[in-house]
Amino acid sequence: MKAILHTEYGPPEELQFKDVEKPVPKENEVLIKIQATTVTTSDCNFRNLTFVPTLVRLPMRLQFGFNKPKYNIIGLDLAGEIEAVGADVTKFKKGDKVFGTPEPALGTYAEYICIPEDGVLTIKPESLTYEEAAAITNMANAALFFTRDLGNIQAGDKVLINGASGGIGTYAVQLAKFYGAEVTGVCSTKNLELVKSLGADHVIDYTEEDFTDNGQNYDVILDAAGKSSFSACKGSLKEGGVYLHTLPQLNVILPMLWTAFIGSKKVKMGSAPAKVENLVTLKELVEAGNLKSVISRRYPLEQIAEAFRYVEGGHKTGNVIINVVQNDKT
Repeated sequence: MKAILHTEYGPPEELQFKDVEKPVPKENEVLIKIQATTVTTSDCNFRNLTFVPTLVRLPMRLQFGFNKPKYNIIGLDLAGEIEAVGADVTKFKKGDKVFGTPEPALGTYAEYICIPEDGVLTIKPESLTYEEAAAITNMANAALFFTRDLGNIQAGDKVLINGASGGIGTYAVQLAKFYGAEVTGVCSTKNLELVKSLGADHVIDYTEEDFTDNGQNYDVILDAAGKSSFSACKGSLKEGGVYLHTLPQLNVILPMLWTAFIGSKKVKMGSAPAKVENLVTLKELVEAGNLKSVISRRYPLEQIAEAFRYVEGGHKTGNVIINVVQNDKT
């Protein structure tokens, strides 16, 4: 089978389009023919620590390989069709169209992958293409974690989402609206209409206005762009408000520690756990018409280095898709 091999840290050109051995499912595994996957900021971090703060670079290198990568095939998201099942599998059958992630493992930058049947995998909504389904797993799960679990967004809350046109942000806008919030989205000029179309009640063009200096106060501020700080946003939070951040930066960790004991305004951050229950929740939201994927660019598997260059530029809109199988988007 064809796969993208990641054998060293460095620029995207290190990724190699190669033939490797096709996996064989164990008794409890399913073999999936991958139709579509994604390139996210998380994948950039696995590949070269692109967006990893200095504070956690060493722990991540120890986890994923200090001098050379531990995982030679990376990739988190997938949508595809089950080609074979192990002898003990009862949950899925050959021909099922599925989406999910191999987390805590990696390996979706390939034509095939084996995943345990009790992993983070479920049947793809019929209304979604493979591309749209592949985009859901990582970014929408993160948005669910920040809006529902950490932010505890409720009906009537005023919520601001910084980076509203990004991978997490596009889903967070929709989820905050689903939970009944009044949503303000912050993005660049070219994405204002997109963010409005996702349900934002108000939009702020960060090239024209600083949301921390407009006199508005919010119950929840989610920095999905990872570019603000609690000290800058504190004045824009209501008493009892929550500031959420997606990256473990020092200017977030320290305020998180002291606000746990002092003051009514809190700082929270964390890593979204990969759970099949969350995947099912997201599937139900999609089927009810409350959640959709935003896709900005598509690349064939052999051009994945170009996709990484685009994502690592730091200004992507929505999701970037890798079509593993060409001309098959259903």
